[in-house]
Amino acid sequence: MAGDDAEKEAAVKSADTDGQQKSAEAADQQGAEPGNTGQPAAEADNDIEALIAEAVAAALAEQQDSVLRAHAEVQNMRRRCEADVEKAHKFALEKFSAELLTVIDNLERALDAVPDSAGESVNALREGVELTLKGFLETCEKFNIRQLNPEGEPFDPQMHQAMSMVPNPDVEPNTVVAVVQKGYLLNDRVIRPAMVMVSKAG
Repeated sequence: MAGDDAEKEAAVKSADTDGQQKSAEAADQQGAEPGNTGQPAAEADNDIEALIAEAVAAALAEQQDSVLRAHAEVQNMRRRCEADVEKAHKFALEKFSAELLTVIDNLERALDAVPDSAGESVNALREGVELTLKGFLETCEKFNIRQLNPEGEPFDPQMHQAMSMVPNPDVEPNTVVAVVQKGYLLNDRVIRPAMVMVSKAG
């Protein structure tokens, strides 16, 4: 009996030893498999870092675009303001200039009313009015107010206002043949168009 028990005990120990060896071998095999070396975790970390880098780059690009747009808008606004200020300086005298035209018209009418055969006293008065008108126009030119007297020039609807069309075979059609009222420019902007008579084909 004692011999049998010893044999059984030896068999059990042998089985345990074999089981432990097999478990160790299985563990070694699992540890040696490529899928269990920690690479999936490393790849996942790399993917996360790539996604973060891509998101940061996209955010930076969007912010840079916003900054560029804002800068361009500021530049456009500055140019518009500068243009408005320049126009304000150029045309601040527009209303005042338009009021002066009546004075010039009256001086020219006074000269037209003086007959050529007037006496010396009237001629002296005429010369005085002529000098006054000349000085007035020279002063206007200093402030970029120019007179439009387009007789004999082609009709320009931007600067002239046609009062009538008259046949005239001596000139080309659409030519200003008479100026009813002179026009004026302020810094090349029309403050009053010249009222004219225009030729037409006979």
